[in-house]
Amino acid sequence: MIVHRPSSIVHRRSSTTKGRVWTVEKQEAGVALDKFLASADRLGSRSKAATARERGKVFINDAEAGKAEAGFRLKAGDVVRVWEDRPGSAKRRVLPFVSGDLRILYEDQYVIVLNKPAGLLAVPLEKRGEETSIFDQIVDHLRSHGKRKPFVVHRIDRDTSGVVLFAKDPRTQGLLKAQFRQRTPERVYLAVVYGKPLPASGTWRDHLVWDRKALIQKETHPKDPRGVEAISDYKVLETFESTSLIEVRLTTGKRNQIRIQARLRGHTLVGEVRYTFGPDELRPIPFGRQALHAARLSFRHPIENRTVTFEAPVPDDMRKLVARLRG
Repeated sequence: MIVHRPSSIVHRRSSTTKGRVWTVEKQEAGVALDKFLASADRLGSRSKAATARERGKVFINDAEAGKAEAGFRLKAGDVVRVWEDRPGSAKRRVLPFVSGDLRILYEDQYVIVLNKPAGLLAVPLEKRGEETSIFDQIVDHLRSHGKRKPFVVHRIDRDTSGVVLFAKDPRTQGLLKAQFRQRTPERVYLAVVYGKPLPASGTWRDHLVWDRKALIQKETHPKDPRGVEAISDYKVLETFESTSLIEVRLTTGKRNQIRIQARLRGHTLVGEVRYTFGPDELRPIPFGRQALHAARLSFRHPIENRTVTFEAPVPDDMRKLVARLRG
């Protein structure tokens, strides 16, 4: 039951940290709740009002308004609040599902998390605009649901598979990017490399500089003003005759970081064609791409303020590669 209480709010509409607030004026007394919220200067439609109410975002005099209150008649002085960002109120599809060409691990009204296949760009390239990217596929997916384009949060290489994250609005994008700048998300990759890294676990620290002409990362001196620090923690999971399966956790997230850091230590990724050293005979194992998979991503949901973790299963090509190496 909704209890009417005298209101201390004197403004018709105000902005608070917990949503938007309106006070019912005398001429609006007797109006049904959903109709009140549907006005153009509030939520704009009855469907939006109903959706907000069904998701627990609507309050009257600090009491939540549920299904039964759709036709509730308001009284002068009632305080109506819509808490758009209420934790737990986002519409979401939790289980992985497929939409067109997209393998969606999670989607709500703020973020979309995908399992990107190898061979597909994360975002379109200016000089290769005709190539399809996962960004383009998300655009089509959102358009079919009457929504706008996605916003890039981070990206992984074309021939790297696994978890990638996009935002659905600029505010969410900004909040997520701030987390990545602060190095708080957990990013875990699996890679198959030549050789056996020693010790079996440790930290890779390098200073890298991006070569704009060659389009590759290069090692540079710590005092190089163009250089950026690259930090990764690695752990050997399994060793084979001449290769190893390793797990890499990124502290920083520079372009091609794992590929160049492994190469600098003599552990080129199986299938790597850019960050290599010596003759091809040193890399005899056939594989159609660099054996690198973004297996797990954890971050704080920017609106609901809870830690969320998403995992992408190892794709068939890497799974078969590891099985072959074991044999």
